[in-house]
Amino acid sequence: MPEPGRTTQASDGSERCPEERAASGGAAAPPATAAAGGAARAGLFVTFLLGGLTATAPLAMDMYLPSLPEVTRSLHAPAATVQLTLTACLIGMAAGQLVVGPMSDRWGRRRPLLAGLAVNVVATALCALAPTVETLIAFRLVQGLAGAAGIVIARAVVRDMYEGVAMARFFSTLMLISGVAPVVAPVIGGQLLRFTGWRGVFVLLTVVGLVLGALVWARLPETLPPARRHAGGIGETLRAMRGLLADRVFVGHTLTGGFAFAALFAYISASPFVVQDIYGASPGTFSLLFAVNSVGLITVGQINGKLLVGRVRLENVLAVGLALTAAAACALLLMTTGVFGEVGLAPVAAGLFVLMSALGLTMPNAQALALMRTKRAAGAASALLGTCSFLIGALASPLVGLAGEHTAVPMAVVQVGAALVSVVCFVALCRPWQGTAGAEGTEH
Repeated sequence: MPEPGRTTQASDGSERCPEERAASGGAAAPPATAAAGGAARAGLFVTFLLGGLTATAPLAMDMYLPSLPEVTRSLHAPAATVQLTLTACLIGMAAGQLVVGPMSDRWGRRRPLLAGLAVNVVATALCALAPTVETLIAFRLVQGLAGAAGIVIARAVVRDMYEGVAMARFFSTLMLISGVAPVVAPVIGGQLLRFTGWRGVFVLLTVVGLVLGALVWARLPETLPPARRHAGGIGETLRAMRGLLADRVFVGHTLTGGFAFAALFAYISASPFVVQDIYGASPGTFSLLFAVNSVGLITVGQINGKLLVGRVRLENVLAVGLALTAAAACALLLMTTGVFGEVGLAPVAAGLFVLMSALGLTMPNAQALALMRTKRAAGAASALLGTCSFLIGALASPLVGLAGEHTAVPMAVVQVGAALVSVVCFVALCRPWQGTAGAEGTEH
């Protein structure tokens, strides 16, 4: 990969291909004109900032996880209702991406991103003041709607800067950076509960949002020049989305990643109750196990980006990730249903570790393969990709609590179902054996 800050230009002076476009990580060029002047690849600071934006979702979810049992007691609400606070945030993130992604194609990346971060900070602060679980659900919905800006625009910025194998590698780099969030967030959340209540978690998230917004304002350059923006309004946006949805391979990779994300979110939603209430672990132990699983996800993601991408076809790596995810989910179902007799926390934790680690092969490659299908409308493509993932994840969340918080079987059932559907979508729609899944198949 070329060094950060290096630029190239076509001999005829025309705009470079996406492989050679990027956002400058330095402070020399004004943010508003960085893209227009032919920006370089992402510098180290901008790379970390994009990682922070993609960490919006795990921060909003994972730091809050250890306090879920306390919220049920504090607000006198059943576990299934409290889990709807996660579902509401996911639905908000899904819907918000459909709005913010196309907005960024029309007005550039910076303005919609800054507006979303500002609203997210306000909504997060209101979550800390929620008097009832119904109010908390409503504020979490708004928090998700606004927080979608960071997720969808970060992916669109990557598409502005890179394509092909370079894009897949960069997504793995982002997984390393944003992966710190699920490692650190539940640990911080668990430790906060020793000194304050669940409301303190949202206070800290508010501070994090303020810092992230200030850094975006000061240091993130615009990566979409005015010449490449869409001026056709909602009609052009709908046409771009319709074209993407007509692309079988794009839809296949989007659904493949979406159902893999559902298996992940079934774990996120159910694990606080499974680990703490069923197996009797403390919030600190839960946070430690969650961190170990996240380290597995990060490590495999780096193996993917540093060793596999560029040497092995992305479709083959994705297939291995899906197979491991399905195998781990099936093992968890057998353990939780008692096929192997009475099992303790250790075997279940091992199965969850394998499942989480396998997603390090699945998620970045599914995203890269989907985004390779479009040269323009990266915001719309990113919006569809993210909306699918978060919407399917939101549907999975309440399912894991249908049988109450005293059994882990629903979590395993949802994970098996999501993994198998993901495999079916990959095989039936992507048809990886044809060797065309990653081709630039559209001009959206």
